[in-house]
Amino acid sequence: MDIMHCLRRLSSFQVIGLSFALLIATGTLLLMTPWATNDGQGAGLLSAAFTAVSASCVTGLTVEDTAAYWSFFGQLVILVLIQIGGLGVVTMAVAITMASGQRVGLMQRNTMQEALSAQQLGGIVRLLRFILKFTVGSELLGAFLLMPVFIRDYGLPQGIWMAFFHSISAFCNAGFDLMSSRGGGSLMAYASDPLVNLTIMGLIVAGGLGFVTWADLITHRHHTSRWTFQTHIIILMTLILILLPALFFFTQELIGTDGFTRFWQSLFQSVTTRTAGFNTMDIEDLSEAGRCLMVLLMLTGGAPGSTAGGIKVTTAFTLFMAMLSALAMKRDVECLSRRMPMEALQHALAIFMMYLFLFMGTSLFISAFDHASILDCMLETSSAIGTVGLSIGLTEKLSPVSQVLLMFLMYFGRVGALTMIYALHSRKSAAARRLPEGKVTIG
Repeated sequence: MDIMHCLRRLSSFQVIGLSFALLIATGTLLLMTPWATNDGQGAGLLSAAFTAVSASCVTGLTVEDTAAYWSFFGQLVILVLIQIGGLGVVTMAVAITMASGQRVGLMQRNTMQEALSAQQLGGIVRLLRFILKFTVGSELLGAFLLMPVFIRDYGLPQGIWMAFFHSISAFCNAGFDLMSSRGGGSLMAYASDPLVNLTIMGLIVAGGLGFVTWADLITHRHHTSRWTFQTHIIILMTLILILLPALFFFTQELIGTDGFTRFWQSLFQSVTTRTAGFNTMDIEDLSEAGRCLMVLLMLTGGAPGSTAGGIKVTTAFTLFMAMLSALAMKRDVECLSRRMPMEALQHALAIFMMYLFLFMGTSLFISAFDHASILDCMLETSSAIGTVGLSIGLTEKLSPVSQVLLMFLMYFGRVGALTMIYALHSRKSAAARRLPEGKVTIG
């Protein structure tokens, strides 16, 4: 049985999961080469694998200092992994197929539809062209906006490299940075710089809204009545999850900070916590309430079909509306003058419970195994499974066993819960049958 025949037997979900695994394996091997590290020795297997997983799954958790440990070649490998992982391996493969003049087959179109969370198969190639143009345009614009600041601080060649690296990392919601030598790491040296703040936040939001959402927004522009039901939900949830946490950080966590810096830090932390992993404030200084809020935001994540992770804002919205409908004794889950399908609620519950089980189970294990604070472990694990990358410095101190668990969480968070579920099932669907109903008392 040849390789092509084996590939044809795989479902779209299995192809997505396998493609990320192959990307991680390739990245690991490249990061283990002598050219990848500044000492010329190459990274060890665990360090290389952890970094490859984190970059491919656009997370940002690290066990080595990205700026100091990795050479230019190593940083370039990381950036390529971020770009491919952010867009999706399948998306990049189909783009190469199109660029070579070959026809995009039905299986590739089906896989693309699942990878992008597109609601219909028609127009998937046109959507891919839009994604590539939007991605390149956004990243180039971000890099050009960042260049004046970084060239001023790092010189011409390094400043240009820094601008492109951080623009791609921000748009792909990866959170990798090359700032360890300045102002406490990440973007803390630019906490009060409006240009850096607005550019990075804009790129994070652009990547986190999802390509299907952007296609809908650009097509219908200000005609909100023509937006899809899903677009309305994503925009509403994004605004709420940016403004309310920003208000909390401003009023509760940064009271002693200068007013101008306080505004930018509050807004930036609210934007970055759900998806990206950059920070302009020391999260070790946050109160327990602030850290708990960060955990909730990281678990929520961004939009479906985006570069962000988490359970997704549509999942959180569906569960919230289901609760309100149950309290109002309504038969259906209703919102925005629409009735949500039961299948959506079932998927939302499955995703939420899987994330909750993995998040809490791994947090408890790491806390017991590595004798760390449970809240600190919850922050690191939510950062991993939400593919965020924010850390209080615990990850590099953990045992190899705990680091491997975080690697699995990052992979799970990027591939997605439903993709994992469907990938583990055979292509043959179960026969349509219904068992006798069993009564159970709830509550």
